[in-house]
Amino acid sequence: GSPPGGSPPGGSPPGGSPSAHAVVPGALSYEIFEQYWRTTLRKYADDNARAFHVLRGKRVLDDVCDGLDEHHTHRNVHTQSLEHADFRPVIRELLRTHPGLEFLKDSPEFQDRYLETVTYRIFFEVNTCWNGKLRASEFRKSDLLQAMRKCDETDDVNKCLRYFSYEHFYVMYCKFWELDTDHDFLIDKEDLLRYGNHALTYRAVDRVFSQAPRQFTSGVPQKMGYEDFCWFVLSEEDKQNPLAQMYWLRVVDLDGDGVIRPRDMLHFYEEQVQRMECLNQEPVLWEDVLCQMMDMLKPAVDGEVTINDLKKCKLAGNFFNVLFNLNKFIAFETRDPFSIRQEREEPHLTEWDRFARGEYIRLSMEEEEDGDDGTGWDETMNDGGSF
Repeated sequence: GSPPGGSPPGGSPPGGSPSAHAVVPGALSYEIFEQYWRTTLRKYADDNARAFHVLRGKRVLDDVCDGLDEHHTHRNVHTQSLEHADFRPVIRELLRTHPGLEFLKDSPEFQDRYLETVTYRIFFEVNTCWNGKLRASEFRKSDLLQAMRKCDETDDVNKCLRYFSYEHFYVMYCKFWELDTDHDFLIDKEDLLRYGNHALTYRAVDRVFSQAPRQFTSGVPQKMGYEDFCWFVLSEEDKQNPLAQMYWLRVVDLDGDGVIRPRDMLHFYEEQVQRMECLNQEPVLWEDVLCQMMDMLKPAVDGEVTINDLKKCKLAGNFFNVLFNLNKFIAFETRDPFSIRQEREEPHLTEWDRFARGEYIRLSMEEEEDGDDGTGWDETMNDGGSF
C-alpha cells in the first residue's frame, strides 16, 4: 500500500549521499550482451562472484588499469570492494520496476530515502568491517544475493525482510524524523535521549556520541546523520545480532581493549539505579546483578566478557538492557505468556523484524488519526521545510 498519511516527509538528499541519480542506461542489443557474457561474466565460476562483478560495473576496468604497476604486472583485482554508489543503479531499477514499490513513483524524495536506507542496511549487515568498502569475501559469506533473488521473485516487497522491506524502511525513517524536530537531517545528543520514550541512559548516549561504537559520517561535530542513526537503531532493536553486540560492546568497553569488565558495567548500572529510584522501584544490588549476569553469560574468563561470550548467549541483549535500557529490562522481566509463545511460533523473525512490524502498525494508526484531523506528512513537510 501507499505510505500512511499520503505523501511522505522528505526533501533533497544531503551531499555525498548514495541517493544521487544513477546514469540512465543506453540501449542494449543482444550482440553487446553476448559479447559481455563471453568476455566477462562467463569467466566467473559462481553466482556471487558474477554478481559482485556486475555491481562494480565500469569501475572494474578502471581498477584493472590502476592495477598495472610500472612493470605492467597485474595486482589482484579481486581484492577490490563495493562502495555505496555501486548499489545505486540496481536499487534505482528496483524502484522503477518492482510492483511492490510502484506507489512511490510520484514521491522522488521518498525514493531517495528508500535507496539510502537499503544501502545502509546492506553495509551494516554485509560489510562487517564497517569501513564502507564491501569486499568480495564479505559478499560471498552474506545472504545478499539470496535476498536480491527473493526480492526479484516476489511482488510483495515487505516479504523481503532482509534489506528491501518498505515497511522496515518506513519505520527507520519515521523514527529518525520524529527525533529530528528541526528537520535539518541531523540529530544531537538531546534528540537521541528522547528515543524510545527516553529509554537510554545519559552515559550510554554519551558513549554513542563519543563515536566509540562507530565513527559518524555526518561531517558535523556532535551531530548524528541518518546513516549513523540507521546503525544505531538496527543495533538498539536487535541486540541478538552479533554486529549489534559488537556495537554495544564498544559502548560499554570504556578502555577499548575488547573486554567488558565489572568496572565498565558498574559505570552504566549506577545510572540505572538512579532511574529505578526515581520510578519508586526497588533497585537490585550491584553485587547481585553482577552475579546474575555472569551466570547468564558464562564467560570463558570469569569477570571478562568478550564478543565470543556474547555470541554464545541467547540472552546477550538483556545483558546490555540491564546496563542502560531500563524500559526493555523491565519489559523482559514482565513478559506475558502470549509474547513468549509468539516468539516460539515465529523463530525465523529477528528482534528487529518484530519491532519493525509493531512500529509500522503503530505509525499507520497514528497517520490515519492525523489524516482524520486533516494533518499528516504533507502538513509536516510544510511546517518543517525540506532537509
